[in-house]
Amino acid sequence: MSTYQNDTAYHRPVMLAECLEGLALQPEGRYVDVTFGGGGHSARLLERLTTGHLYSFDQDADAEREAAKLTRPQFTFIRANFRDLHQELARLGALPVDGLLADLGVSSHQFDTPERGFSTRFDGPLDMRMDPEGDRTAADIINDYDEAALHRIFGMYGEVTNARTLAKAVVTGRRGRQLTTIGELKQAIASCMPRGKENKYLAQVFQALRIEVNDEMAALQEMLQQTAQVLRPGGRLVVMSYHSLEDRLVKNFMAKGKFFGEVEKDFYGHTHTPYEVLTRKPVEASAAEIAENSRARSAKLRVAERTNS
Repeated sequence: MSTYQNDTAYHRPVMLAECLEGLALQPEGRYVDVTFGGGGHSARLLERLTTGHLYSFDQDADAEREAAKLTRPQFTFIRANFRDLHQELARLGALPVDGLLADLGVSSHQFDTPERGFSTRFDGPLDMRMDPEGDRTAADIINDYDEAALHRIFGMYGEVTNARTLAKAVVTGRRGRQLTTIGELKQAIASCMPRGKENKYLAQVFQALRIEVNDEMAALQEMLQQTAQVLRPGGRLVVMSYHSLEDRLVKNFMAKGKFFGEVEKDFYGHTHTPYEVLTRKPVEASAAEIAENSRARSAKLRVAERTNS
């Protein structure tokens, strides 16, 4: 029987069994969950440790309160952005580690809390900060960015097909007033939404804003680069992403040790990459899991093992 009963109420972990298998968990090992969120993955990891230790990162105060329920001495919560991975683990004398898990999705709790502004289902403030104490909100972006900057983030981070038209609609909609709520933004961009696909379109717009608010792509790259420093040879890197931008970065980094361009070779033509990829294709959730948890539909899980190079 699980010691943590909050999967459905707070956060239902996606592809839990596959994540644990990917980590090749050892009861005496040292592990890191860089995305505590609602604690679903961390709680299950912790159950499988005996003399080992789990370190979990999150910058969200709600996550910190949830982490306080995990009272075993084998657990340490770190209130920090995962871009501080190496610094925080070094500070705690917790290097090297045997496995690292990153679930890059927004937690169910964040989506289901209207005042956090992550979900298109509710009206609420245009917030979207992973760290509620962060400086920049989605409202700041919507009201302060010029048309060219809005066009860039909607096209690049949301992969919105009519990003230029969308940016123009936002600028027109905010003329003479501030757009501060989800309802006001929806109203301002209603003419841009393809009929019958409004929900998908809004999800892309919100994804773009969330990535920009939280500097997610830069933070992900910084974290991934540090994994090669914190994992011991033979240690496992397990990353679950939910959109193609993240998945592309993860795939390239695991295969080449870099995010863009071709893998580098030495004078003799040998490649030296920090990881051996164990998942040639990303692992995806089963139909049964997707039926129970729609968030699992877009999840892609990749696993790599730290090499000696």
